[in-house]
Amino acid sequence: MKDRTWPDVTVVVPAYREAGVIARKLDDVRTNGYQGRLAILVVADGDPETAAAAESCGVRVLSGPDRLGKSQALNRGFAAADTHIVIMSDANNRLTQGALSALVEHFDDPEVGAVAGEKLEADDGREGLYWKFESWLKQREDQLGTTIGLVGELAAIRADLWRPIPEDVAIDDLWTALDIVERGYRVAYEPTARAFEPPTTLALQWERRTRTIAGALHVIARRGRQLRPSAGLVAAELWGHRLVRYTLSPVSHAALLVLAGAKVRTSVLARAFLLAHLCACAGLLVEGRSAGSADEKGVVSSRHPVMRAVTASGHVVFLQAVAMGGLVRYLGGDRQTKWSTPRR
Repeated sequence: MKDRTWPDVTVVVPAYREAGVIARKLDDVRTNGYQGRLAILVVADGDPETAAAAESCGVRVLSGPDRLGKSQALNRGFAAADTHIVIMSDANNRLTQGALSALVEHFDDPEVGAVAGEKLEADDGREGLYWKFESWLKQREDQLGTTIGLVGELAAIRADLWRPIPEDVAIDDLWTALDIVERGYRVAYEPTARAFEPPTTLALQWERRTRTIAGALHVIARRGRQLRPSAGLVAAELWGHRLVRYTLSPVSHAALLVLAGAKVRTSVLARAFLLAHLCACAGLLVEGRSAGSADEKGVVSSRHPVMRAVTASGHVVFLQAVAMGGLVRYLGGDRQTKWSTPRR
């Protein structure tokens, strides 16, 4: 669309302990190919080192002495942006060429309030199965009317629809999506706008995912009115795509494991069930140890189909365990809005 008029856009990059990667991130955004005016705003959240590194790249930087957490950093960024469309993107990811334009095109539809990009931790790599499922889910939600699968790693939002995220909310993307949909706008999904993040260890995945699920449950509890039938499609999506996955599914899985353990001496089916879990977990651990064999693009080398099936099963078990861990954290009152981040 060479003849179209591209709106001015601000890319807000919240950053904490990202001094080593921020220059690469800013170059990635600048060279993404957006044809309109593009401003970049880095919110260095209580991190003078990252602030200095970003300033040396010639972009606008907001910084302060105290760390407030990502949600509050985004509040600062949106308040300071002077364009009608704001794109948020994390500092440690890289974008597919043309991702910014692909997001912005959706705003030709006045009913679109936000656009979700696609997050991938490894291109068809260690979490490929999980992210393919998430992509499929967002596509189906989008076809029905709106997705609630906004991702904080890459998303575009109409700036005038942004309302500050409460201080006790950590999961900014879910809160924002639900807030925008509640006001009658839809959240579109753009699968070609991808943000790639480097693979992480199982330990880091566990910490991040359990924290995310605990935070998501807190958001859903805060916005319980959207669970009512009167909320329509969003209620169905919240119940079916979030609450069941985060509560009933892991609890039922754990109950089956306990039942199988009680019947292991008398039931062949119970022994087979437990053995399948042991094999799946073993495959996942083996894959985790071989993560260093991933190439420079973060793509794990091909494996035997049987091994791929075993590790895929391992990821299913891992995600069920993560959901249980997140549920336990939520029930235990875990409401973290700031967390430990590795220096990059």
